[in-house]
Amino acid sequence: MPKPSFTLSRYGAGWSANRRVTLIALALAGLLAVAGATAYLTGRGEQHRSSSSGPAVPSSPAPASPDSTRRPATGTGSVPQPPEVADPLAFARAAAGMLWSYDTRSTSHAQQLAGMQAWMTKESTYSDWASVSAQMPTSALWAQMAGQQQRAGATIAEGHFPSAFKQALADDPAAITEAYIYAVTVTGKQTIRWAKGGQGAEDRSLTLAVQCRPSSDCSLVAIAPNIAP
Repeated sequence: MPKPSFTLSRYGAGWSANRRVTLIALALAGLLAVAGATAYLTGRGEQHRSSSSGPAVPSSPAPASPDSTRRPATGTGSVPQPPEVADPLAFARAAAGMLWSYDTRSTSHAQQLAGMQAWMTKESTYSDWASVSAQMPTSALWAQMAGQQQRAGATIAEGHFPSAFKQALADDPAAITEAYIYAVTVTGKQTIRWAKGGQGAEDRSLTLAVQCRPSSDCSLVAIAPNIAP
């Protein structure tokens, strides 16, 4: 029985960070410096408020899958719509679940990309679509995956602010107000299935840069692999 040809969360691991460095360094404003010449703006932290109250931070594991609580967006196959939330931790958990989930049986390569792009911030200064789209395989590899009826789902264990973010926020709380972008590390498990009953599972961890301006829903900025959890 053939094994799956692709693990979504690892694809593009060697992608160049040059463009991410340029874009996100603009927003950094002294908030967070990352060794290795890569810096990612991190966000507003635990002081961020939604339109009615502070963000809830669930302490218990929460499942995430492309067809659980959110309906897929029109024209994007199995990819869910971004949640309408102002809590950065909740949004990052949902975004990681989206990135770790796919279904080549019902979703084309173009639909998967379109669904992922719907999660991105509309602020071009900070949006790093290249780092997110690098999670996708080529269209040719997607076709091979579809031939195996490959699909994946995710269960999210938790999301937290990396220690570097929390330290930087403590050092300069005002820097957060420039772009309200912060880092969240999410952990969980990805389960992959393919034709004739084949399946496998693996633990996952991903650090995301997320934008949550006051009185606005959160959106995805970038994948930030060089921020220590």
